[in-house]
Amino acid sequence: MDFTFPEELNLLREMVRDFARNEIAPRIDEMEEKEEIPKDLIDQMAELGFFGIMFPEEYGGSGMGKLGYCIMQEEISRVHASTSVLIGASEGLAGGALFLDGTEEQKKKYLTGIAEGKLIGAYALTEPNAGSDAGSIRTSAVKDGNEWVINGRKIFITNGAIADIVIVYAVTDKTLGPKGGITAFIVETDWKGFSVGKLEDKMGIRATTTAELIFEDLRVPEENVLGQVGIGFKNALNTLDYGRLTLACGCLGAAKEAVDIAYKYAKERQQFGQPIANFQTIQNYLAEMVIDTFAIESMTYRVAWMADQGMDIIREASIVKNFASEVSDRVIDKALQIHGGYGYIKDFPIERMYRDSRINRIFEGTNEIQKYIIYKTLERKGRY
Repeated sequence: MDFTFPEELNLLREMVRDFARNEIAPRIDEMEEKEEIPKDLIDQMAELGFFGIMFPEEYGGSGMGKLGYCIMQEEISRVHASTSVLIGASEGLAGGALFLDGTEEQKKKYLTGIAEGKLIGAYALTEPNAGSDAGSIRTSAVKDGNEWVINGRKIFITNGAIADIVIVYAVTDKTLGPKGGITAFIVETDWKGFSVGKLEDKMGIRATTTAELIFEDLRVPEENVLGQVGIGFKNALNTLDYGRLTLACGCLGAAKEAVDIAYKYAKERQQFGQPIANFQTIQNYLAEMVIDTFAIESMTYRVAWMADQGMDIIREASIVKNFASEVSDRVIDKALQIHGGYGYIKDFPIERMYRDSRINRIFEGTNEIQKYIIYKTLERKGRY
């Protein structure tokens, strides 16, 4: 078993780390205040290939697979969760859905656009009455000649207000339910009938846009059906497997950064005439944080490797999402505790990291849903 990364991935890590520290970090306060990622920063990341790391070169990507994608997301998440989330929704979710089931023409047109950063993508599954119960979506698509007419609305859509294309899941045959009655569509946001509704005012990841999307008699040409009619729910679930892996990479980056921030603070902060790092309680906190972070890292890159081998990661994606989100919260919480009252002040980055981290146990499927998936895989096999 070889746990070393190829040299090209080590170079990728160095490049992304330098960019994150030098270009993203100085603009965090501006982004958090304005609640947006600046277009020029998105363009810089596109030029460096960040939006196509995992896709083949024939579709405008770098061909570095899930391992390369996770390395990039880890390094960006160390600096700014919102920037990582924007990339994840476009490349990991919208791009991932296209890569799984898109036709060659769709991939050339839309996936290449996403990989090159010329198009920003969004993934629209969640509805007001269909969150964890995603199979109960009500947005409908009715066939009319060589077009489909979509009506409905989606909520909590990352990148919804800035997306150029949206992968929309709609009911095409209500009698069949999720297994055969839901279809995925590629929607261009400048089409008539598409509009952005409410923009959410969030606790964390505030520099990303999270929007309500409204579809009113929106016409989609037949060639923009993603995959086959009726198998959209399968595409949605398979895409989320890779989204959950992406989320774990973000948790890993945040946990690593929390360790470093807390250690540096503990070495500098003086109490009772000495650095607080000299106290055993603080040393134990930091040791526990390192242990937890190592566990996230080991699990995350094993699952990324499995994905690159084409292995089934349904169970493992749920495991790593659940574990990484729970444990990174624990690491960041201890980092804040080490900071004491200062950790609660916006002048210190751990305050923002604490708020940003909380969403990880909710989106890409709540952790309660992940445990259900894990149990069902055990039930199907009848053993570990």
